[in-house]
Amino acid sequence: MAEENKTNRDDLTFEEAMKGLEQIVSKLEEGDVPLEKAIDYFQEGMALSKICHEKLQNVEKQMDFILRENGELAPFSVREEEKGDR
Repeated sequence: MAEENKTNRDDLTFEEAMKGLEQIVSKLEEGDVPLEKAIDYFQEGMALSKICHEKLQNVEKQMDFILRENGELAPFSVREEEKGDR
């Protein structure tokens, strides 16, 4: 990825980071990427993944404070969708 992307990582929105991840995955899935470039893409992807994870954690914390039941803080937990829930 370009150096300018690396310097502006902290300014990325969740959606921008996800788009970057999708682009990296697409390039790696093509299979004709030299090993050194694939490692660079992998490192960039891991950094973008970390950004997404941190942003999701922040949103979860915000939801913990927003969702209240009977005037008390009600912890928010995300239940993963099971195959039968669709």
